[in-house]
Amino acid sequence: MSQSGGHVRKDRPARASKAASRSSILEAARRVAARDGARDLSLRAVAAEAGFAPAALYGYFRSKDDLLLALAADDLSVLARALREAGSLKPAAAAALALLGSTETIAAASLALPRDGKGGDAERLFNGRMIAALKALSEASGLPSDNRQNQCDVVLVAASLAGLAMLGRSGRLSALGFQPEEILARLESRFAKAS
Repeated sequence: MSQSGGHVRKDRPARASKAASRSSILEAARRVAARDGARDLSLRAVAAEAGFAPAALYGYFRSKDDLLLALAADDLSVLARALREAGSLKPAAAAALALLGSTETIAAASLALPRDGKGGDAERLFNGRMIAALKALSEASGLPSDNRQNQCDVVLVAASLAGLAMLGRSGRLSALGFQPEEILARLESRFAKAS
């Protein structure tokens, strides 16, 4: 604590304060994305929701794309945790569909990824979390990631789940006459390995 002019104030570490502010911005961004859609997320709307001046957001995120990548990275962490807890492909796939069906941040963030692979810290964070989610899916499905073919299978399952979530969220899956359970059963019969 320090005293200044008769007032006592607590000195908070700058890192903790910055982390709390960043977290507050991410929470506000999540609310705005839920309300307006992740693809239509604007820094101005996030700043207003978080109670920040729009220019202040640039101290935490370089751009809307960086903010989207941070939101998606958080969602990928939640997804990886759910996949690890699932234990096998069918519950892992159901958990993935539940998360992917209720958020579009990962899809929106994929459009924010630079094509040249020079996205900096935000892209590295996103990629690291995506790899963690793929490893968790590999473990849950019983598909070891020890060779290129098995890695390809894990990516194929992940892409199937992402596409299934998109079709479900848009209403196209039911318009095509399918239910998620039917597709998941087929996916499990093709990819789940006996332990």
